[in-house]
Amino acid sequence: QKFIPGFPCIIKIIYLNIIFLNYKTYFIIQIMFSFPADDVSDDIGLRAFLLCHIPHDNSTLFDRDAFQIKWTKVAVDGAEPEDVLTARGIDKETFGSFQNRVFLYTEEHNSTDASIIILNVTTEDTGEYRCEISGIDDVETYQYVNSLLKYRVVFPYSPHLGRYNLNFEGAVRACAEQNAVVASYDQLFEAWKGGLDWCNAGWLNDGTVQYPITKPRDACGGSKTGPGLRNHGLLLLTTHFASLLSGEFYWLDQPHSLSYDEAVQACLDDDAEIAKVGHIYAAWKLRGYDRCDAGWLADGSVRYPISRPRKNCSPTEAAVRFVGFPDKNQVSYGVYCFKAEQVLY
Repeated sequence: QKFIPGFPCIIKIIYLNIIFLNYKTYFIIQIMFSFPADDVSDDIGLRAFLLCHIPHDNSTLFDRDAFQIKWTKVAVDGAEPEDVLTARGIDKETFGSFQNRVFLYTEEHNSTDASIIILNVTTEDTGEYRCEISGIDDVETYQYVNSLLKYRVVFPYSPHLGRYNLNFEGAVRACAEQNAVVASYDQLFEAWKGGLDWCNAGWLNDGTVQYPITKPRDACGGSKTGPGLRNHGLLLLTTHFASLLSGEFYWLDQPHSLSYDEAVQACLDDDAEIAKVGHIYAAWKLRGYDRCDAGWLADGSVRYPISRPRKNCSPTEAAVRFVGFPDKNQVSYGVYCFKAEQVLY
């Protein structure tokens, strides 16, 4: 495994749900990618590696000059797909925001495939990609591949016990309960570069305690020290690193407020589960989810996501607002649910 600077995660290629159906391959690539040590240089920033292999039966026939390779990013809502890369022989063209940062893997390696490497991946690159390999007459197509590119989110977490009550082992458990892991320094650093500002120190996976400040102020380590990651000598909270929203996060409309148990059951009745803290952060960060209604989450906390600050709804900044851990019998809130994607095996 390799730690690659420039992205809030360990870079690790994970192949999931691989199915072969008449030269069709469906798999998920999650951005927590890693590459074999010989394949990536240390000075390269984040690369997403999307596979598109020639079917085994045709690999001996593969001639770069005789095939056209085309990668597109599948649009949502039935819109036209976005061109990413086309290549035939030594001729290659990239398009739009992908110009000068998408390359064929075969440009760096002597390999008979059509995989691509995307450099400097951002949240805008998340989505489904399609690879087509066709004969020079554009009639016989050998391969279609759909790849889902995923992004992961760093988010702070205060447990029910309150701030400053977690040792390191407790932090690990708290993250696991959120289907997450304790974040690394590099992950927190990249989240800080992306605007994460949290005036509470938290555990990282190396056992250190840090907190990210983008807006220096007296109450958060001083206003004259400049923005950055700050050290703290106390044992405090935890910073989670969780996977992208692979499903639907939503507010469940109800005719009345709910207790915690009623909230859990309401989501189950809607063929979903009550959302976790990581779900609300991912929906807010990656999809701009905005809802000025406080709702129950799985850990018993009540929160609401604001992407468009306005009066009475986080007027000073976009944030996931934390209401607290009220009595679970209290009937004062709605609920946020999460419905996972159905994946074929």
